[in-house]
Amino acid sequence: MKTVAFVPIKLKNERYPGKNTQKFYDGKPLISFILESVRRISCLSEIYVYCSQDEISDYLLPGIRYLKRPDFLDLPTATPQDIISEFMKQVDADIYMVSHATSPFVTVEHLEECIKAVMNEGYDSAFTGKKIQSLLWTDKLEPLNFDPSNIPRTQELKPLYAEVSAAYVFTRDIFEKTKCRTGGKTKIIEVSDIECIDIDYYDSFLIADAVYHYKR
Repeated sequence: MKTVAFVPIKLKNERYPGKNTQKFYDGKPLISFILESVRRISCLSEIYVYCSQDEISDYLLPGIRYLKRPDFLDLPTATPQDIISEFMKQVDADIYMVSHATSPFVTVEHLEECIKAVMNEGYDSAFTGKKIQSLLWTDKLEPLNFDPSNIPRTQELKPLYAEVSAAYVFTRDIFEKTKCRTGGKTKIIEVSDIECIDIDYYDSFLIADAVYHYKR
């Protein structure tokens, strides 16, 4: 069973330009974190960085291939489904894992759990997620998950989950049928608060840099 991982990279991001190659305090670029983790997964057949600009090749690690993607995937109108569909046209596989450089601290073990869920446990998809047990409100100031007249302890709330973009694993069949990264039988792999750090803005990069410095 061929299992392929790819890391989609855009070098000119709207919210934080250049974030994927931004260097941490010791000179390590952000993209290196996910590449180091993914290439430690033994069950992967191939690993790609999927980018429209050849200069990303300077950041590749041994064993990881560069695949040039169409320029239109860099447009703000391009969706995750567009990126996956184009990649699947270029690389055939039974199972795909999409990992994003913006989640630098997700462990190899949790990435492997996502793959094993689809490869060995009968799931058609899996993704990394953050469990949320908080008192939540909508933008219309309506309570989302609790009764304000009978406020529960937060640990008793039914968990909700936020996607963490470190890993989405799915079969070719389920994506072709649904055009979604998740299918009818999805497993959520819960990750820790540190693993949930996601870099979309400069402030979040500063937080990640501080965590990385502390962990070192």
